[in-house]
Amino acid sequence: MLQPKNVLFINPWIYDFAAYDFWLSPLGFLYIAAVVRNHSRCRVHYIDCLDRNHPGLRKPPKIKEDGRGHFPKEEVAKPGVLRRVPRRYSRYGIPVALFEEELDKAPVPDLVFMTCTMTYWYPGVQAAVELVRKKFGRVPVVLGGIYATLLPEHARECSGADLIVQGPGENQILPLLRDILGDGAVEIPRFESLEGLPRPAFDLLRSRRWLPLLTSRGCPYRCSFCASSLLHGGFEQRSPGSVLDEIEVHAAQYGAAHFAFYDDALFLNKEKHLVPILESVVRKGLPVSFHTPNGVHLREIDEEFARLLRAAGVKSLYLSQETIDEDLLAQKTPKVSAGDLTRALMSLEKAGYRRKDVYVYLIAGLPGQEARSVRESILHVLGLGATPRLALFSPIPGTAEWEAIVARGILPRNADPLLHNKLTFPYVWGEMSPHDFASIRRLLQ
Repeated sequence: MLQPKNVLFINPWIYDFAAYDFWLSPLGFLYIAAVVRNHSRCRVHYIDCLDRNHPGLRKPPKIKEDGRGHFPKEEVAKPGVLRRVPRRYSRYGIPVALFEEELDKAPVPDLVFMTCTMTYWYPGVQAAVELVRKKFGRVPVVLGGIYATLLPEHARECSGADLIVQGPGENQILPLLRDILGDGAVEIPRFESLEGLPRPAFDLLRSRRWLPLLTSRGCPYRCSFCASSLLHGGFEQRSPGSVLDEIEVHAAQYGAAHFAFYDDALFLNKEKHLVPILESVVRKGLPVSFHTPNGVHLREIDEEFARLLRAAGVKSLYLSQETIDEDLLAQKTPKVSAGDLTRALMSLEKAGYRRKDVYVYLIAGLPGQEARSVRESILHVLGLGATPRLALFSPIPGTAEWEAIVARGILPRNADPLLHNKLTFPYVWGEMSPHDFASIRRLLQ
């Protein structure tokens, strides 16, 4: 009888100027871990370089009741391409020594899977691959995630991984597993939708007080700065029953009290999707809270829906306004119109939300966007009593904004992904000056 193979999943460090655990979890990675475990004879092991609950941390960071908090960090040398950015550069996550201890404790892997979210976080993958090679030699390393999907050639040349998986991995990973390991015990089902996937392997996490929740995948809108349609070509929503079942199971099994929606279009088709989910949460009296870090489409908020959000325990509301500049809205995003924010805030206030507790995402750094426009947007949100939250523009390969930037010669198509970092635009390539950027930050403070 064939011996089970060992598969090691590694969530690498973040290398950046700033990083905060804003309900951040490698959800897609944990789905893939569940697929491997459920449909093969492989033993799955997991190392999370971003684990803020690791018992080996000498000074564990403070964690808020809802799960948010700072990462441990260590300053590292700033890459030369970022030398003009006047910020310290750090490795966020557990110390290297703790990672090496985790490698020592892990069974010798037959295969290593890694993921990477932001394109400019690839140095974390490089560092992890180097230490894996040092410990285990030429074990095959497979890299997936957003970075690998958007920049497959760069990932092949620079990450250190042997194989790159582009796009959703559920129907790619098992055939790949069989090819690499030659394990005839690997099942290869076809997953036609999110509905057919096993629940994410949350048991691999050290803390499950809060958990990510995906009720849909993709987005039908095509905002010029967003990569959602590049990562998931269509738009699909899970059945309300399966979502509710997942919430109940994880609340009972793990004691999860907070769920962060990871949807890109959570409020779309709400009457047949989110409304029945939240109505069931209210009816069953589930002791859970919800958060919307990805931002929600505010035009869908009316008084009745706002009351339901409040009753169901949606505590953290982040509204995607982006800008109040009507010309920019018309050019960049079809998801919001003039007047939507005022109506949404009125409805939320009538439902019992305090306006200052409602966050409004505003983007800064878009090509063609003037600092004056950003300041006006901030002042508008403040005037309505809500709290503006600045989202700095990052040029994402493949988006309309990226193609425009390349066409104008602002950045070359093969630019180092480190220049995609959202903090580079005022100092390296953007149209907004460091002085303008500093004045905007002061206005927020």
